[in-house]
Amino acid sequence: MDLTILIAVLVLLTWLTIRGANLIVIAPICAFILAILSGINVWTVEPEGFTHIYMAGFTSFFASWFLVFLFGSIFGKLMEDSGAAEKVSHVIMSKVGSERAALAVILACGVLTYGGVSVFVVAFTAYPIALSLFREAKLPRRFIPACLAFGSATFTMTTAGSPEIQNWIPIKYLETSPWAAWEISFPVAIVMFFMGYSWLKKMMATACANGETFEDRAHDPHPELRNLPSFISSIIPLVAIVLVGFFTHDILKQNALVLSLIVGCLLTYFLNIHHFKNVDGALHDGAYSALIATGNTCAVVGFGALAKVTPGFDQAMAMVTTLPGGGLVSAAVAITFIAGITGSASGGQSIALPELAPQYLADGVPADELHRIVAISSGALDSLPHNGYVVTTIRAICGETHKSAYGPVAALTVVVPTLCLMLALALFAIF
Repeated sequence: MDLTILIAVLVLLTWLTIRGANLIVIAPICAFILAILSGINVWTVEPEGFTHIYMAGFTSFFASWFLVFLFGSIFGKLMEDSGAAEKVSHVIMSKVGSERAALAVILACGVLTYGGVSVFVVAFTAYPIALSLFREAKLPRRFIPACLAFGSATFTMTTAGSPEIQNWIPIKYLETSPWAAWEISFPVAIVMFFMGYSWLKKMMATACANGETFEDRAHDPHPELRNLPSFISSIIPLVAIVLVGFFTHDILKQNALVLSLIVGCLLTYFLNIHHFKNVDGALHDGAYSALIATGNTCAVVGFGALAKVTPGFDQAMAMVTTLPGGGLVSAAVAITFIAGITGSASGGQSIALPELAPQYLADGVPADELHRIVAISSGALDSLPHNGYVVTTIRAICGETHKSAYGPVAALTVVVPTLCLMLALALFAIF
């Protein structure tokens, strides 16, 4: 019964999210319902009470990530207002052609992610460029969230060598390296990329055949006859973000990302200082977007923090860790399930690994193989509709609705990674 309650409330949260409800409102309400039905005290202010548990999860994420969201959002707005994003999109379009605009967005996100820019920030950074590319190619803008999510939260996020935390969390518990099981990881990533891009092209072709096209909106930065900055001054801030993050990551850890984004903002401003239309407006819009995006994600993290202390969660853990099929299969199911409940790939790993890693290692599961399966599986069901990154990208950044945009996102960030997780398990079983 406890597990049924947990799943039912998660379904309610997902349904309300798809219906377009405000996540900052419905996430704590659903957490409150879950607390009552699970026997958690909702009146006490003690650490074991609802308020403390939910807000501990909410505020911990805010404290860890707000500066990243803030400077990432401001960077995107500065690129947009200065015309640098438009200039980069023009050059990309001239090189790859309008028919490959989606591919250009995916590859740009992939380079940023694998270069060390957090998945939480890539969408802020790449969206202005994606918008310009889709406008020039006359592609339906509802596919932009899918391109951003696929390029940043799939084949690059969980691949061997990736600097993203989803590939680094297992190191602490398994004593492996970021390159664990690279022989299997890279073929799986290649399959994931081609499978996802082929599916995306088919979906967009169908939409265009049905008469869908790019639609301008009142708040969009409209293209105009203006003196755009040079390509060099436009691309240098993007390159600087990757390089600063790469060379300072080992020393500064997460602060390396904050530093790299600040450097990117400053370079964008000083290199393109004569091309801005409204710097104050860009700063205001960036700060406001960062607050909304962070709040959405914090709301979901708070729900996940409450969910993991319920009896239903304990039952789910006990169930998935006793599945037949060997340690790798059990780990894949466990991480996938927990990431889905918490709405977080890194959250699913952080919750499951302290308990599961010693058990699997004691059973003789190779640490490198376990590392790679944990990383890949964390990037499957984490992208359900209530996921903070999904809500932030679809609503706060791209201004879309779940009804119009989540279908392609689910196809590329849930279905494709799940199929490739099965492929990875098969390859480990064979080799």
